[in-house]
Amino acid sequence: RAWGGSVENVSVLVAIGVDDTGHREVIGVTEGMKEDKASWEQFIRSLIERGLKGVRLVVGDRCAGLVSTVNAMLPDAGYQRCMVHFMRNVLSRVSHKHMAWAASALKAIFAMESRESALEKAECVAAQMESTGLKAAASCLREGVGEATTYLLDEYPVEHRRRIRTNNMIERLNREIRRRTRVVGSFPDGRSALMLVCARIRYVTANQWSTRRYLDMSRLGDTMQSTD
Repeated sequence: RAWGGSVENVSVLVAIGVDDTGHREVIGVTEGMKEDKASWEQFIRSLIERGLKGVRLVVGDRCAGLVSTVNAMLPDAGYQRCMVHFMRNVLSRVSHKHMAWAASALKAIFAMESRESALEKAECVAAQMESTGLKAAASCLREGVGEATTYLLDEYPVEHRRRIRTNNMIERLNREIRRRTRVVGSFPDGRSALMLVCARIRYVTANQWSTRRYLDMSRLGDTMQSTD
């Protein structure tokens, strides 16, 4: 957007929820400025004030301040770090020589059927990375694999794993937003940018989401909390 005679980038924060019928809904959109902890706190607080409750899991990339905000403001919710983004973070620390092996090794971690076996496999892979001089990659793997395997915990149904282990759902929506905003270029203020973003979101969700169930919530059984 344009601001005070100059042009600067700002973030747009978008939250998507899956309700107790298994359908997706965009539950919040706001201008996030720098996408920092203060922005996330304000955003999530606004969602709670509007009635957000019963959150079981938050899925996202490791944005600045997001994890601590979730822990503080949504204490009953788990946090799943996007598996795809996490793998990219690890691989960015791997030399081209070892790239094919490392990519296959990381995929093997997330092919495990239990969290315990995934963590054990991750430690083996990290040790192998260290032995081949990939210490930074090994450190990154050890640091983040816990958050990236939350989806394997027993409280989340096996049938939901493919959907909840990444934030692909919101990434696809973000691509639509970026495609539309690039056509415009810059905006005179944040309000005009948000109006365009929200218009695009309404178009996508109305045409692609309204009749498609994203998750079978009956798999949660008696532990399902109503969001009414």
